[in-house]
Amino acid sequence: MLPILSFIGTSGSGKTTILEKIVAELKRRGVRVAVIKHTHHTGIELDKQGKDSQRYMQAGAEIAVVSGTQEIAIMKKTDQDLSPQEIARFIDPDIDLVLTEGFKNADTLKIEVHRKTFEPKLLAKPKQLLAVITDERLGVRVPQFDIMKDNTIEITDLIGKWLAEQPKKEIQLIINKELVELNPFVKDFISNTVEGMVSTLKGVSDIKSLQILIKNPGI
Repeated sequence: MLPILSFIGTSGSGKTTILEKIVAELKRRGVRVAVIKHTHHTGIELDKQGKDSQRYMQAGAEIAVVSGTQEIAIMKKTDQDLSPQEIARFIDPDIDLVLTEGFKNADTLKIEVHRKTFEPKLLAKPKQLLAVITDERLGVRVPQFDIMKDNTIEITDLIGKWLAEQPKKEIQLIINKELVELNPFVKDFISNTVEGMVSTLKGVSDIKSLQILIKNPGI
């Protein structure tokens, strides 16, 4: 699973502005970042001209894609509010880090943006906190950054240190859209076996990510 870190805070706390600065600094450092924003709104519109993606979804498509010369946007039907971990399955495996805005109840590590006038206490559980960006001193044993200062470099340093501690290699087995939990032995066996076979193929070198899809045909 890709490393996931959530930025949470009440509406208007400033988490979007802070997250934008951190994404820019991570990019400057060569980190490939994906950002997931959580919203409770329905009827998200991907394209602005004619909103064809919505029409295709309403017609019954499971996935609608809007493709441009420099980016694509994908709309996919779900039957529930997906967790960051579930959403991360659809993200390019060459991404180094997934940052989310929102998902305060998700089982992810979090950086909370806190303002005492908006929220009297922290939203996250102490064990889920990597850091707090706040306008008051709080009784938690994690790094605390003054929200009135630009701490982009220091916060990015902290994220970089945490990211460096994450597993260097990860493998997922998804069967019929369900993630199957694998123990370390099975992970190593599958990874070593598949990489060993694929590396012998002509033209294959320096494997950074590898995906295999086995799909049984049928209507």
